[in-house]
Amino acid sequence: MRRCIGVALLAMISLVSPASAQQESARPSLLPPAPRYMVSESAVKSVRNPREIEKETGGRLGVALVDSKGALLLGFNRDERFAMCSTFKAPLAAAVLMGADAGRFGLEGQVAFTDADILDYAPVVKANRKRGRLTMAELAEAAVEVSDNSAANLLLPMIGGPEGLTAFTRAHGDRITRLDRTEPSLNENLEGDVRDTTSPAAMAALMARLIFRDMKPESAERLRAWLNGSSTGDKRIKAGLPKGWTSGSKTGSCGTAYNDVALVKAPSGEEYLLAIYLDRPTVDSKGADAVIAETARAALDFVSKAQRTGLE
Repeated sequence: MRRCIGVALLAMISLVSPASAQQESARPSLLPPAPRYMVSESAVKSVRNPREIEKETGGRLGVALVDSKGALLLGFNRDERFAMCSTFKAPLAAAVLMGADAGRFGLEGQVAFTDADILDYAPVVKANRKRGRLTMAELAEAAVEVSDNSAANLLLPMIGGPEGLTAFTRAHGDRITRLDRTEPSLNENLEGDVRDTTSPAAMAALMARLIFRDMKPESAERLRAWLNGSSTGDKRIKAGLPKGWTSGSKTGSCGTAYNDVALVKAPSGEEYLLAIYLDRPTVDSKGADAVIAETARAALDFVSKAQRTGLE
């Protein structure tokens, strides 16, 4: 027996009633309509309900999966706000690459720094303390691959500061994501504070639009290389990939928040953006990593078992 399911949210894996599904899919969204899938009953039943995963964490879980055309395939708490933590460094690197493409600066341009610019977590900048300068490209690579906080702070003025990054996201169709502060203040994550936040759907859609549509191919490939070179997410989305899948990601962690935004690639060659945000779990950091991995596995297993039949 096969069932045709319009997959607008991950909760539908657990066979949410048609009425509630229609209400959810009717919410305003910047995203194109989700494709339809032919999904076997066994595939539906074999994937864990994200509500169950969320309950076990003791916190709040948000998920969004977007395809290369910008369509939202899966979502759970997709439009709720979560602290970005260091996931902002992925669109920051894209803004730097696109700024260079537009001739506003050169990637080989040198940015000087002093000891006053060096934060506690700044492995690349600290390693170049005597040199006292790094190129824009080196800083962007450090911000993505090892999440160097000082590198991100040194880049932000080049694109207009936090306000400039927010303006950049708006220019690329994202009305949700906002950066208000620099490292480390942006990691505060006060309950109810909208500063320095995004939603899973907004971040996944933004990164998909940038990589698959708005960036020049050479710059998109460079960003891919940095994401693939990141080792900070080895225990998160990457650890939950089904057999044959690959990924590169930008993680974020700020005390009570654990995040990962990944460019994932199926064995077929299809690519997707998967954003998973976990806020204030009662599990420890290892448990939070495991939850993100399990959530990624559930989402991608479902897509692996689904047969696309065309857009609604």
